Amino acid sequence: MHGRTALVTGANSGIGKEIARQLLGAGLTVHVGARDRARGQAAVDELGEGAHLLPLDVTDEQSIAAAAAQVPELDVLVNNAGVSDAGQAPTETDLHMLRRVYETNVFAVVAVTNAFLPALRRSASPRIVTISSGTGSLGWSTGPNPQFDHRTGGRAAAYRSSKTALNALTVFYAQTLDGFKVNAVAPGLRATNLNPRAAESGGDPAEAAAQAVRLALLPDDGPTAGFFSWDGTLAPW
Repeated sequence: MHGRTALVTGANSGIGKEIARQLLGAGLTVHVGARDRARGQAAVDELGEGAHLLPLDVTDEQSIAAAAAQVPELDVLVNNAGVSDAGQAPTETDLHMLRRVYETNVFAVVAVTNAFLPALRRSASPRIVTISSGTGSLGWSTGPNPQFDHRTGGRAAAYRSSKTALNALTVFYAQTLDGFKVNAVAPGLRATNLNPRAAESGGDPAEAAAQAVRLALLPDDGPTAGFFSWDGTLAPW
């Protein structure tokens, strides 16, 4: 894997930082995408050799363009940056909340992916991995899974629907990009700063990161247009 390069958005903490750490361990050079320069630099200092700060606000077109101009060649893009909502049902969700969540979780993924496509197309084995959520699975939301079925009352509608949209985009990118492997990961509840419930969960971010890294390093005969749970099993769309 030496000589290969990856970009992880939102990599200054949580799952993103663990993905960066594991990619570095596999021998890749990693661009640590971070909106906050100070936090990004602190993460780079912690991660060590091979990690490079890439200032990147995924919701800002100028920031995306400036970041893409600094990365002429890229083998792996991990769309990790994301935000949560206030846990509201659709009947309680105002449009400001919906737009804020979709701006980061959906629109930004398209903007970043498209901006870095020229660099990815220079790779012999381009890979795109998107950090989604099992709560965005319509199969789990309408099926027997006790965590996501109708008993949740449709809470976190903005966040969950944004991840459903993200799953659809994963399929469409995979169908459009010849020679690419494009997949999504449901990381499970992890101890991150996504929301208070996540912060208190005790789930190890490194465990979820391992699945993202597996998909980032897929061989040429590996799957594409897939939605994988953190344990490697296929998740229902």
